Amino acid sequence: MMHAKQGSGVSRRRLLAGAGAATLGAPLIAGAAPAPVKIGLLQPLTGFLAYDGIQGKYGAMLAIDEINAAGGIKSLGGAKLAPVLADAQTSPATAIAEVDRLAGEGVAAIQGGFASDLVLAATQQAARHGLPYMVDVGVVDQIVGRGLTNTFRFGPGFGKVTQDGLANLAALNNAAGKPAKTVVIVHENGAFGSGMAKLLQAKLPGLGFEVVATIGHPTPQRDFTNIALQVKQANPDLIIPSNYKNDYILMALTFAQQHVRPKAAIYSILGGAASNAPFAAQHPKESNYIMDCNHYYDPNKPLSKAFAAKVAAKKWDLTYELMLNYSVMRVLADALERAASTDAAKLTAAIAASTYSDTIMPYGPTKFVHGQNIGAAPVNTQIRDGVVEVIFPTAFASAKPVFPIPAAG
Repeated sequence: MMHAKQGSGVSRRRLLAGAGAATLGAPLIAGAAPAPVKIGLLQPLTGFLAYDGIQGKYGAMLAIDEINAAGGIKSLGGAKLAPVLADAQTSPATAIAEVDRLAGEGVAAIQGGFASDLVLAATQQAARHGLPYMVDVGVVDQIVGRGLTNTFRFGPGFGKVTQDGLANLAALNNAAGKPAKTVVIVHENGAFGSGMAKLLQAKLPGLGFEVVATIGHPTPQRDFTNIALQVKQANPDLIIPSNYKNDYILMALTFAQQHVRPKAAIYSILGGAASNAPFAAQHPKESNYIMDCNHYYDPNKPLSKAFAAKVAAKKWDLTYELMLNYSVMRVLADALERAASTDAAKLTAAIAASTYSDTIMPYGPTKFVHGQNIGAAPVNTQIRDGVVEVIFPTAFASAKPVFPIPAAG
């Protein structure tokens, strides 16, 4: 009996001591930093598209640094965003494997992808895991046309870009007295370029343009000499290219070497380097007067100017991949703030209900309809003496267009 009583007393004392320790420790637990919110950054970080992927990573990381420095996700107790990098290389199969890895690492969402082929595969796999996925570029409209409720594209797809690009081209041509009548389309053979070429072939005749040749090429294309000769033989008023950066640069340099100069313009739609600041600066002669309808920011916003200054301070290239990923991360952080949760279903619902408008892009408020941000729109740019200038819409313009281009001197 005595032993039993003593045992009971010891247990009670231990219980009280434990309770006291718990009470003393409670403020430490309450004041502890919340668990970080893991965000998967999926990009082609190696391979042919590495430049674009690394630029996308830089943009996302810049936004993450700013968000964390401003106190993190306040509705989650100031939780910091923690990037988890994933390299899709240039392979859809690798993109799928990386999505599986990110899911296993417990990310709350994935953003990025860049190339349409990679995004098509990655978003499908993310849907299998129930993970919200925010697309940075990936312009093929099938990405948001498959009914995947986890997939959200912040920028415009090629349907919207082509619609605006062709409307602006027709307006330019009409205002100049219709100097352009014939067109050669040059495109990469993937989902992006082939889809764009098909759309252009359908739409250009109705605007008064005759497509005299459509020339496809693989990605990467190692030599554009033969393509330059085909274009030269067709002697078009307009060349409309749709391909990725490295191919675009090689194409433009080859055109210059082969004295391929259309009468009216090289008018790109989603041209891989046509709105690329390093290409413009490094090749001012070969790139001069090239036009593009593409993703680009509003250079006149105070937020845009601050962003550009930070990019310059870091000695990064100011490109649309960087612009879009910076913006997408801000939209995602806003959704996390409103969801006050990393639960996939709650976060997906919060993204779907976005109205965020504090971005550097020339967009209206974010509004996702079937996964597409219908507030998104492209702009037209033109390279002038080594600088990328915005020429349309006039509300965002930094220069007036030159069309047709001056005759070769």
